[in-house]
Amino acid sequence: MQQDQSEKSHTKNSGTITLILGGVRSGKSRFGEQLAQALGGDSVLFAATAEARDEEMLGRIQKHRLSRPASWRTLEQPLHLGKALESTSPFPKVVLLDCLTLLVSNVLCSFEWAPSTSTKLSPSQFDLVQQMVDQEIDAILHFVQEHPVHLIIVSGEVGLGLVPDNALGRAFRDLLGWTNQKIARQASAIYFMLAGLPIELHSIASSIQDAAAGLSSRLQRAD
Repeated sequence: MQQDQSEKSHTKNSGTITLILGGVRSGKSRFGEQLAQALGGDSVLFAATAEARDEEMLGRIQKHRLSRPASWRTLEQPLHLGKALESTSPFPKVVLLDCLTLLVSNVLCSFEWAPSTSTKLSPSQFDLVQQMVDQEIDAILHFVQEHPVHLIIVSGEVGLGLVPDNALGRAFRDLLGWTNQKIARQASAIYFMLAGLPIELHSIASSIQDAAAGLSSRLQRAD
C-alpha cells in the first residue's frame, strides 16, 4: 500500500494539530479534554464521531457528555467531518475530535460488504475503502490548513495486540495504523498515553538519518 508522503504546509491563516494516541482506558480522551480546555477555554468544539447503536455505546456517550464543560459546543458527525467543520460558525479556538478510531470504523462499516468478507477481503475492496478513509482525512487536513484553529485528535493504537482473526478486523487495524501515520506527519505535537501518563513522542523520536548514524557509530566501535 502506497502511503501519503505529503509534507506539512502552513500559511499564515492555517491551524495546527495535536495527535493523542493510546490503547483502551489509557486516559487519552481525558487528556484530550484537559488539553482542549487549557488551550481553548470555553471556545472549544467537540467533534463526536460515535453513534449510539446499542445501550452500552449510549451509556459511554452520555458519560462523555457529562465530563465536558457545558459551555463547549458539540458536533455529532460520524462521517464527512471535514465538510461539517467547514460549515461551523463561529470558528472555535480549539476543535477536539474524539475519536479518529470510530471515524475510520464508520467508513469501514458504511461500505457494502459481501457476506464472505469476514474471511476474505479482495485488494480492490481494500483499496476502495482506503480511498474513502483518505478522502475523510484529507478534508479534515484541508480544514486545518485553511483556518487558524488548533485541532486535537484522539485516536486508538490498535496494532500492539493480537492479530484480528477476521479480514475486516485486519483491514481496520491496517487502515487505522496508516491513518495515524498520515495525521502524525502533519501534527505539531504527538502524545502517547500509557496508564494515564502522556509521553510526548517528538522529543524522543529519531529520524532515519539519526538512527543510521547511531547504528553506524556502534558498529564501528564494535569492530
